[in-house]
Amino acid sequence: MSAPVTQAAVQRFVAQCREALAAGRCERVVLVSYQGGQSDIDALGQGLQRVTLRPVMLKGVPHLSAVWRFPTKDITKNAPVAAQLDAIGRWLDAGAFRNAHLHTPGQEVQLAISRKGKASVRVGAVQPDAAKSRPSDGEPGAAVEAEASAAAHNREKHRLLSLSRPFLRELGVTDAQGRLIPAMSRKWKQINKFIEVLSAALARSRLADRDRLHVVDFGSGKGYLTFAVHDWLTHSLGRHPQVTGVELRADLVALCQGVIDALGLQGMAYEQGDVRQYTPETLDVMIALHACDVATDYAIHLGIRAGAEIILCSPCCHKEIRPQLLSPHPLRPILRHGIHQAQEAEMLTDGLRALLLDAAGYDTQVFEFISLEHTNKNKMILAVRREQRGASDEIVRQIQDIKAFYGLQNQCLEALLRADGLLPA
Repeated sequence: MSAPVTQAAVQRFVAQCREALAAGRCERVVLVSYQGGQSDIDALGQGLQRVTLRPVMLKGVPHLSAVWRFPTKDITKNAPVAAQLDAIGRWLDAGAFRNAHLHTPGQEVQLAISRKGKASVRVGAVQPDAAKSRPSDGEPGAAVEAEASAAAHNREKHRLLSLSRPFLRELGVTDAQGRLIPAMSRKWKQINKFIEVLSAALARSRLADRDRLHVVDFGSGKGYLTFAVHDWLTHSLGRHPQVTGVELRADLVALCQGVIDALGLQGMAYEQGDVRQYTPETLDVMIALHACDVATDYAIHLGIRAGAEIILCSPCCHKEIRPQLLSPHPLRPILRHGIHQAQEAEMLTDGLRALLLDAAGYDTQVFEFISLEHTNKNKMILAVRREQRGASDEIVRQIQDIKAFYGLQNQCLEALLRADGLLPA
């Protein structure tokens, strides 16, 4: 049980937060070192690392968007400013967090609470030149320096999207003034890189001049890319798309639908669903990023079956092939190492997926989507439907030769395509 906390210091910190928010100067509030014992917080999960709150506008009303970071997930919850500040004050009064930080331009306010409940508030000025070494969200200054450098690079480079777009503010990528939040610089780079890839694919597809097209993004999560695709197609290209985000987690569906409603977006929707059961009426562009293991195969199969012109996947968790993998001579001495076997299984899985897409009538590329320094899930499979399907018998023979060499019995995408008669016997 935490010791009673010096309330005057907590009240001072919350008052500083309230004043910064009223003046439009609050960049973020960060709560760290959770001590447990709060039923409303404990119900969210175990191992809470930090809570990061940022100001957003939802339906014209100021809110604080809170990202609750756990070891294996993030939970986003929005609440009006007054209610969120009351909750912060209650948690801090109870000693639920040992440290709290308010970040404003040029200043950081820190509340520190000792084990005995003694609380103190420190206010420190942060000079622009010193921002690189300032700790952020409890992380080392070196990480902030890297993010600041990346943010500067992003400002200099021409982007297909503008930081002024309202959806970026609503999703917490930019602040109320349309400035990139440093901690989101990597996500901003991913968003723009994805739009660059889609732009190139669109230009060489049969969708190049089509005004109306349907895009479905499976496992769309918080919707950074989903909203970006809709915004780019609508405002940059002047088209009339229907962009649908499909996500299993009900809370993220509700969050993203709330943003759609708040911004009054036309031609965009969020639905709760699973790629294994979802059947769209039409499908021109199929996106599935970070679908785990065979979920990527189901997504590709759905795209092929629906006749999608463009298929974009970023696979992860390659589990199906590795248990089947033999170590044929002369690779046995190399593949006896677990890390090499895992890398070989990943290469084989995505290589076979690319060949199966080729056999199904697509021109397919596998490439590094974004640098490993930004994410370790950096591989992209891009497939653009060919004008003429062409002969696929030779590709199917290549697939069978590869499977025979490694002793593979099953590959999910191949089985799905064969069941639908989409591959030669």
